[in-house]
Amino acid sequence: MPKRKGRMTVSRRRAIIEQVKESGEVLITDLSKQFAVSEVTIRNDLEYLESKKLVMRARGGAFNVESHVGTDQSIFDKNKIHSVEKSAIGKKSAELITENDTIILDSGTTTAEIAKNLGGFQQLTVITNAINIINIMMGLPNINLIVPGGVLRQNSMSLKGPLAEKSLTNFFVDKAFISTDGFDTRQGIFTPNLEEASLNMVMIAAAKHVILVTDSSKFTRKSLVFICGLEKIKTVVTDAGIPEDDRKRLEDAGIQVIIA
Repeated sequence: MPKRKGRMTVSRRRAIIEQVKESGEVLITDLSKQFAVSEVTIRNDLEYLESKKLVMRARGGAFNVESHVGTDQSIFDKNKIHSVEKSAIGKKSAELITENDTIILDSGTTTAEIAKNLGGFQQLTVITNAINIINIMMGLPNINLIVPGGVLRQNSMSLKGPLAEKSLTNFFVDKAFISTDGFDTRQGIFTPNLEEASLNMVMIAAAKHVILVTDSSKFTRKSLVFICGLEKIKTVVTDAGIPEDDRKRLEDAGIQVIIA
């Protein structure tokens, strides 16, 4: 009987790995029903698989390690994901901006949604390295648009590298809106690209107030390169899907959490 149980465990865990690879993520409740075992058993399975670096556990389930650590999706792919949440986050984030502010908009699809809501300002200075945001801003006559130099990175359609970093060190801004590929509320924010992380660090250092804009799917994820810890972030704008323990952890750290 113990041998049979052991074979069943191995078979179940192998099936879980295949499902994670195929769909990118799995839920504990679904796996419990599928394999007719308790949720405690599934949690033990996921804990074991995470210890072997085969999955990354998250609230209520697990993610594919390969799809979230080091994976650098193109901006065109990102545009298709969580678009409703990103639109709401963009509108809510724009409410944090006041007339005559000087702001940084980091490259990304969520920060582009902020740019779409800036047409009503009479006087605003926007610094951005993102080509998609530049295209939006070009049609707004009351926006003083500043674009740092740099090398075009095709995947994110943004300007990166030493020239961009050097340009940004000359500025001090009221607010920096930073997007992210991964957010661990115990450690901080992450990105799959080394140059992007380096530029984000410069943006954060240049800002009086750092605002992280991210949909809730980014919570519990990590990526290849660490950008900064929680102590640098003053506000997080996200959607209602944020795990409750993550929200509490942020608020306990003195970070304002705004739900779009």
